[in-house]
Amino acid sequence: MGSLDGRVVLITGAGRGIGREEALYMAAEGAKVVVNDPGVAIDGSGGDTGVAAAVVEEIVARGGQAVANTDSVADWHGPQRMVEAALRAFGDLHVVVNNATIERNRGLADLTEEEFDDVIAVKLKGTFAVTRWAARHWRERFDAGVRVDRAVINTSSGSGLLNPLPTQASYAAGNAGVAALTVVGALELGRYGVRVNCLSPSMARTRLTLEVPGMREEPPADGFDPLHPSTSAPIAAYLATATCPLTGQVLSVRGGSVAVNHGWSRGGHVHKDGLWTVGELAEQLPRVRMDDPFDKLADALGGALGPSGQARLQEMINTLLDG
Repeated sequence: MGSLDGRVVLITGAGRGIGREEALYMAAEGAKVVVNDPGVAIDGSGGDTGVAAAVVEEIVARGGQAVANTDSVADWHGPQRMVEAALRAFGDLHVVVNNATIERNRGLADLTEEEFDDVIAVKLKGTFAVTRWAARHWRERFDAGVRVDRAVINTSSGSGLLNPLPTQASYAAGNAGVAALTVVGALELGRYGVRVNCLSPSMARTRLTLEVPGMREEPPADGFDPLHPSTSAPIAAYLATATCPLTGQVLSVRGGSVAVNHGWSRGGHVHKDGLWTVGELAEQLPRVRMDDPFDKLADALGGALGPSGQARLQEMINTLLDG
């Protein structure tokens, strides 16, 4: 008996990286999986229908059940067809995992409108679209008297929540938006028996992260590899189980660590009973403890930057922007 026996799961971006690992893991736990992936490059260009098909073949070869779908989440009716594919193949849909993403890494001063829009269309609007079409089906089933646990698992990133990276204005903004969308979804869809949570992996070795310092290091010859994209799979599977009580949560995953995020928590403050003057603010506000974004990013990248972290970080940023 697997923890997901009888559950039908739709996973977007499931052809490679984290999504692929989640598909394989959930299928091994008994889920019937719709593997969605149009097989595009990192920047969203091109396409290869064989990417999703290969994951399906792997699942079936291991005794699992899966079908492929190659629609794009950026096409408004693509997610509708994904939901319909689940219903045709397996008769129901219990879980959506929004994992699809692309990147267009470029400095703010050089990023084009099209590049920004393309990333947001996949990362943020795509997450919304898949959830929206699934929610409409679930609402209909609920109104018809069907009482079954449903779940949405969104995917954000450390680049957006904890350590937005240089040249990732669109990617970081999209991921931060996904976290906010998660909370809204949990508040709205709970009435239909739908739980909505979010995973935020960081320092996972995928196509999108190979240029991050430390990512190209050789994995351990044996034992646990904390950078392997599979580290998110068991947490996603837990959130997908019918007995999981969590909703409205954003969980950061890094290696073997799972942390509960608390959003933009309110920090220190200054107060005045009346309208501030510029001079008063100049005197008092700098006294409040504030995080330095350079220090936060250097800390997030760990030992990859060495003892002169901030200087090497600025050098890395300059290289990215000048490249």
